[in-house]
Amino acid sequence: MSGRKRFAASDVMGNLLESLVLPANTGERAGAWLLLERLKASPLSQTMALIRADEGFAGADWEAQVHARFGWPVEIIRKPKGSVGFAVLPRRWIIEQTFGCWGRYRRLSKDYEQNPSCGRAMLLLTAIRRALQYLHPASSNDPPFKTRKS
Repeated sequence: MSGRKRFAASDVMGNLLESLVLPANTGERAGAWLLLERLKASPLSQTMALIRADEGFAGADWEAQVHARFGWPVEIIRKPKGSVGFAVLPRRWIIEQTFGCWGRYRRLSKDYEQNPSCGRAMLLLTAIRRALQYLHPASSNDPPFKTRKS
């Protein structure tokens, strides 16, 4: 099967904490479980307080299993009752912003990468670039490149 699924965890500012690129035939819960395993093994797991997920992860006692295995409570972001069609969901924009940033990069806008580890490397590079832009945003006065003055 061709195609990839990208799984990501971000902090409340939208900064990438961990990512995973898997074949497209991987289930949502299985991919999320693998992502949480990676996240638990990283030093960042000490700062984790809550996992937020969309309605696709609700049910089948998934929240309780995650809490029992990793110790993090899970909050499922649900649509408001009675809403039909698109609805803006609270706090959901944080991870959607991270996914949206990836679409601005040509190599991430489509499935160009043949190797999942290369795809993950591209996700990490975009996260680094985003963090650097946050630290030093470009202004209209900055030249496109630095020149030496003799």
